[in-house]
Amino acid sequence: MEWVRGNTIGYGSFGTVNLVVPRKGFPNSPLMAVKSCETIRSLSLMNEKEVLHKLGFSPQIIRCFGDDYTVENGEEFYNLFLEYANRGSLADHVKKNGGNLMESDVRRYVRSILKGLRFVHAKGFVHCDIKLQNILLFGNGDVKIADFGLAKRNGEEKQGRMEIRGTPLNLAPESVNGSDYDSPVDIWALGCAVVEMFTGKPAWNFEPGTNVAAFFIQIGVSDELPWIPQDLSEEGKDFLGKCFVKDPEKRWTAEMLLNHPFMADDEETIVMNPIQEEESTSPNCNFEEFSESPRCHFDFTDWVSTRSTASLSSQSIFQESSRIGSSFSSHIPSPLVRIHQLASDDAPEWSVSESWITVRELIGRL
Repeated sequence: MEWVRGNTIGYGSFGTVNLVVPRKGFPNSPLMAVKSCETIRSLSLMNEKEVLHKLGFSPQIIRCFGDDYTVENGEEFYNLFLEYANRGSLADHVKKNGGNLMESDVRRYVRSILKGLRFVHAKGFVHCDIKLQNILLFGNGDVKIADFGLAKRNGEEKQGRMEIRGTPLNLAPESVNGSDYDSPVDIWALGCAVVEMFTGKPAWNFEPGTNVAAFFIQIGVSDELPWIPQDLSEEGKDFLGKCFVKDPEKRWTAEMLLNHPFMADDEETIVMNPIQEEESTSPNCNFEEFSESPRCHFDFTDWVSTRSTASLSSQSIFQESSRIGSSFSSHIPSPLVRIHQLASDDAPEWSVSESWITVRELIGRL
């Protein structure tokens, strides 16, 4: 694929993330992002490519579309093409919502993360860096785990005497004590992420200037556990208690946590996912106005468009259509019910002509 590096949308220890603009030959290619770094520093990106290739497809795992090399300004770069998350990370979403999420929203996000972890662990891998920044959101409501640069085979022997994989604030006790990184470490890190979803703060109270060695002792040796928000439901507190178990052998697995009461399936009760809901408050489109499609032209309520379609880009029109389509599915009755509503023995009354529009003139202007 011939492509052009688009706008920069992120940075990381590995390098940069840019939008991908296909140059030609791929008119229907999916919207992609490219993670790039100098080839001599590409070990993490190459590992991510290999892990994603071995994992295969899962609805809860970011998709990989391949890789290539480029030479830019005399430097060789390794590029990894990934699915583009148009709603950013879960960390961004928490920040936009003032640092905490509703419990119902947390359950939905955690359920998707657990399904992704169950898939990853069943394939014999450990992510090793579960945190809000590595959970990506999509406009259609999908929630996917990303950034597998530190992922490894479950049970794979550690390299060297001491190894730090992931974010220190989310490290499990066994990782601090013995550099053990097996599937239970992802569950501990998930617990830390859940606390952050509720509070907007890390699960550990780590103040700037705190001695790092003392902090690691606190995690790995002491009996102290990450704090659990007191205003959480009893099911939520118990769920976190199953994540924050010092002994990894006794810590619950992703499969077990999916069956926890905190994960009771309430997906069917959600009319609109929170990502779409924040946009439905726009004055340009009130979904409640379209609670049911009209059966004749007299059923249309009076409304005035506050934005000319001429000012919309093709991308924004597509996003508007996607949001309206997904929202309508929650309000429109079933096809069978609509057919019954439309069926009538009464002949139409064509003599009423108020508010009619001369279509011929409109067509002539197109």
